[in-house]
Amino acid sequence: MMANSMNEVDLGEVFRKFAVHGDTKATGNELNGKNWAKLCKDCKIIDGKNVTGTDVDIVFSKVKQKTSRVITFEEFQLALHELAPQRFKGKSHDEALQSIFRLVASGAPSNVSVTKTSKAGGVDRLTDTSRYTGTHKERFDQSGRGKGREGREDIVTNTGYVAAYKDAGTYDTKMKEFK
Repeated sequence: MMANSMNEVDLGEVFRKFAVHGDTKATGNELNGKNWAKLCKDCKIIDGKNVTGTDVDIVFSKVKQKTSRVITFEEFQLALHELAPQRFKGKSHDEALQSIFRLVASGAPSNVSVTKTSKAGGVDRLTDTSRYTGTHKERFDQSGRGKGREGREDIVTNTGYVAAYKDAGTYDTKMKEFK
């Protein structure tokens, strides 16, 4: 019922790769449910029609020990024996097993939808004053140099006008127009 020796070596290597994926403390002798599901997805055992993520979870629960949260290599092989006829319908049990072993043997953990790092340095992006808005924009001149104290504090001018009033200093000229 177990795989032949050549496939067992390939399967063992793939099993260990997935067993340690994402876990620095893993020994590589046991595979948790999350990594089992990743293995099935990355090795294309899950095809969305014959085998779904739910099927994979059910098989995992079926082959593991009742109190355990992980499967051993032997339980992993049993799980593949469970999934083979379901994944490759219409093939004999042996052909289905060989097909699923080939899928797994060619697999390795992928990092497909992992967040990419920024090309520009984090400091460059954060200190680009052209992207500042609101009050922060007022603290820098056109060249990106800080204005110093005048950019941080409202300096009182005692002109009698409200701060930032655009027509400041025009009272006398308007009064002359009315005379």
